[in-house]
Amino acid sequence: MSRFILSIDQGTTSCRAILFDTAGKTIGLGQKEFGQHYPRPGWVEHDATEILDTQLACIAQCIKNAKIDVKDIAGVGITNQRETTVVWDKKTGKPIHKAIVWQCRRTQEVALGLRENEMFRERTGLVPDAYFSGPKIAWILDNVKGAREAAERGDLIFGTIDTWLMWNLTGGATHATEPSNASRTLAFNLKTLDWDDELLQLLHVPRKMMPKVLPSNANFGTTKKDLVGFEAPITAVLGDQQSALFGQACFSEGMAKCTYGTGNFLLVNIGEAPQLVPGLLTTVGWQLEGQRAVYGLEGAIFITGAAIQWLRDGLQIIESSDQTEAIATSIESNEGVYFVPALVGLGSPWWDSDVRGVITGLTRGTGRAHLVRAALEAMAYQVADVAAKMKENRIPLAEMRTDGGATRNNFLMQFQSDLLGVPVLRSTQVESTAWGVAALAAIKLGMLKNFDEISEIWEKDRIFKPQTDRSNAYAGWQNALRGTFAVGQQNCDGQQKPTPEKQPTQA
Repeated sequence: MSRFILSIDQGTTSCRAILFDTAGKTIGLGQKEFGQHYPRPGWVEHDATEILDTQLACIAQCIKNAKIDVKDIAGVGITNQRETTVVWDKKTGKPIHKAIVWQCRRTQEVALGLRENEMFRERTGLVPDAYFSGPKIAWILDNVKGAREAAERGDLIFGTIDTWLMWNLTGGATHATEPSNASRTLAFNLKTLDWDDELLQLLHVPRKMMPKVLPSNANFGTTKKDLVGFEAPITAVLGDQQSALFGQACFSEGMAKCTYGTGNFLLVNIGEAPQLVPGLLTTVGWQLEGQRAVYGLEGAIFITGAAIQWLRDGLQIIESSDQTEAIATSIESNEGVYFVPALVGLGSPWWDSDVRGVITGLTRGTGRAHLVRAALEAMAYQVADVAAKMKENRIPLAEMRTDGGATRNNFLMQFQSDLLGVPVLRSTQVESTAWGVAALAAIKLGMLKNFDEISEIWEKDRIFKPQTDRSNAYAGWQNALRGTFAVGQQNCDGQQKPTPEKQPTQA
């Protein structure tokens, strides 16, 4: 009997393949970074073919490291960076343009225009933004010669990275996605769980380009042995943040997780009825065969861990993120120094792409410890902003489960618990994203019985309980936010932009 699930974890800066047993133990791992392309300021692209080749190399490395017989691989799960957009020729299989990454801001002007139409917010649960896939598809069709005509003929097809990988791993047999990824396009109706023809027309995207939407645990086809090295069914697909929610066993309404990575993503299970909250995103968590969809409410924070990378690579005041805890705790407080890391604008709950980063409270006594501490605190403050918006709308957090590299920082986790006023539980499963889709694949294959079994597998590494009143520190953060919006942020007509308190109601 086959014993293992291969999880394909395709991220923003690297590809990974992880082999799990049914207890969630990592049997083998393959990981490799791939290129990032910045053709203009604010533009971010990936080479989709390079992603595929890198992912295949990671799979081979994982199997080699695991030292197993490939016949022991029962199935495959795919989790992926979500909104990144690929358009390719379905006859040749070649992309017609580099993939436009979720971080790319080139379509922001178009997205802002879509905010005037409340239909997008009401049907998709999203705040129209350059973040999402729909405007990216249209940009490719309008900027690659002959692309729109080819799309209208049915020669071109679209996919987020899950679709691109499935199509290739199955030898072109499967052009599909599932609701957690589809719900990040601005073209997916949360209630019908299908593409919305009216929204596609407004986005200027032909429906014939769109992949078929299947349940998250559907049969997505079989991997080709001559490409992957083995044949196994692909039995689960989830967007990365939804997969982390699943991997953290947040199966009951009100349970929440936060992933700390390049950005932070706070996601709470809101059950089987979608609801809108100003400034936050409503998204599909997962939808299983024969069942209603489970929805999530998400705060998408663009720059958190990336701010630490900036301290390392841009300012060169640290050598490694591992140093940050000791540096931050070398001083007793931030001494009035705040860092609002709006390096690509601000996501939830503000949704303002025009603001830029600000550091306030600098004095002659300010040193690198203050900047490091301010960057760590900014991660927690931004999560607190999202949690506050949830609480205002009667979705309070009772506790929060965490994953991601930054959760190893005990100072950050304790500070986060203090700010939220609820326990923060760090999971022993450091690979929550990859494990989530692997666990779903295992249920589909009968290797795990049900959600209860996954909940029993989940364990906390450490629980951080509120210890210190951080209300004064949080008030200082709010002042810094107001300064961020005020300084140099003017509309084209010279009028001052709204202060942050007013921003979420606009979104």
